[in-house]
Amino acid sequence: MRVLVVEDEEPLADAIARGLRREGMAVDIALTGDDGHEKSSVTRYDVVLLDRDLPGMSGDDLCREIVTSGELTRVLMLTASSSVSDRVDGLSLGADDYLAKPFAFPELVARVRALGRRATPAAPPLLTAGDVELDPAKRTVRRASGPVELTRKEFGVLEVLLSAAGSVVSSEELLERVWDENADPFTTTVRVTVMTLRKKLGEPGIIETVVGSGYRVSVAGSE
Repeated sequence: MRVLVVEDEEPLADAIARGLRREGMAVDIALTGDDGHEKSSVTRYDVVLLDRDLPGMSGDDLCREIVTSGELTRVLMLTASSSVSDRVDGLSLGADDYLAKPFAFPELVARVRALGRRATPAAPPLLTAGDVELDPAKRTVRRASGPVELTRKEFGVLEVLLSAAGSVVSSEELLERVWDENADPFTTTVRVTVMTLRKKLGEPGIIETVVGSGYRVSVAGSE
C-alpha cells in the first residue's frame, strides 16, 4: 500500500511514517500543502493522510483537488479539532474518513488499512498460485511445505504480482507500489528482492521474468 502523509509538524509526520512502514506500507511525507499537491499529482497513492491546517495550499483545497482528480485515492483528514462541525466540514469536502489528534496509533493503522482496501479493486481473501497462498489480512504466506517467512518488501512484491493475476508487472510499477519515494529508480532493488523471494518460495518457481517488460506469476503456477 502506498501512503502519503501531508503534515506540517515534522516530528509527527516522521513518527507516523515510521509506524506505517513497520506495518509494511510504503510511505512518503509532504510538509506543506503545495508539496502534497505536487506529490499526489505525480504518484497514485492508495491513501493520503491530510492535516487540514497546512502552510501553502490548505488541507481543504488539497482534499478537493484529490477528490476531483478522479483517482481512487482515499483521504483521511487529521485535525486538532474534534468538534462535530469540523468533522462534517471535512467529510463534506470529500474526505473518506476523519481522525482527531491526538489519536491512538493502532486506530490510525486500522483506518488506513480499511481505506486502502477501498482504494483498490476487491481482492479475494486469499491470493493463490499453485500451492502458494498469501493472506493479505494476516500478512502470511504459506506453501504446501508450510509457512514461508518473508521480509515486508518481499511480501509486498508477491502481493502485487499475485493480485495482477497473470498480467505482467513492470519493475517501475513494483518500485512505485512497494517502495517509497526514497527508492532509487536506477538500483537493482527490485531484481534482488525478486531473486530472494524466488529462493524462499522454492520450487517449482511461480514468478516468471518477461524480458524487457517485468514479472508475472506464471500461468503454470496458477493452475
